[in-house]
Amino acid sequence: MHSIAEIKAALSHMPAKEDLAVWRRDERKGVQRLLASYDKRCARMAAEKERLAALMEPERIFWEQGFVHVAGTDEAGRGPLAGPLVTAAVILPHEIDLPGLNDSKKVPPKRREALYDEILQQALAVTVRILGPQEIDTLNIYQAAKQSMQMCLTHLSAAPDAALTDAMPLSLVGIPVKDLVHGDARSAAIAAASIIAKVTRDRIMVELDQTYPGYGFSSNKGYGSKAHLDALAALGVTPWHRRTYEPIKGLASRLALPPAISEDKLLKLK
Repeated sequence: MHSIAEIKAALSHMPAKEDLAVWRRDERKGVQRLLASYDKRCARMAAEKERLAALMEPERIFWEQGFVHVAGTDEAGRGPLAGPLVTAAVILPHEIDLPGLNDSKKVPPKRREALYDEILQQALAVTVRILGPQEIDTLNIYQAAKQSMQMCLTHLSAAPDAALTDAMPLSLVGIPVKDLVHGDARSAAIAAASIIAKVTRDRIMVELDQTYPGYGFSSNKGYGSKAHLDALAALGVTPWHRRTYEPIKGLASRLALPPAISEDKLLKLK
């Protein structure tokens, strides 16, 4: 007879069906508690596998039509008062192992960081574009996001056969594009792009917090929190603030502001 400690160790992996059958007949309460926990874990894993399969459905529709490389694209940073706009495009293989993959806003920060590494390991291609506030103000945020998505998609190391976007209509020569409302929660490739974009941008904002202390960039990520707005009133506008966004726009009409940062980087991460 196996000890409870031995059974616990075995259940942490994938026990043999024969062993499971024996343990289910074991009347020890400790064994039955371990089995109940094991069954719940298996149910969660099965549900997650089913969810991920559903998340691949938009890609699968393209695959069934003969398109092999289906890219997803998304951005992070359309709403904040400060910081860059970061856009990403990702092509995933037909089989993935990315538990927890979802719209980046629904994924806890620690899991987002882990998924970032896992996506880079498993993806076929990943590109990122980083735009500074001067470019955002010149183009307007919608055009900046649209142009960045197009650029990321057309500069992937593996040429996409089709593309999926998060509610952004795009026109790409020779590449069919499907824009999905709430696409980052409906498509694995878009969700992966949202994770890459979000983590990249969050890391930049943490760095900016060191350069411009007092604004709380590491926590508010450039959004207009009360602490951020109070800092604007007390400390003024940084080069990373967007001049076309209120309240910076109002301040610009009354005060001499430092020049906005100009930045345009395209990174091929894989």
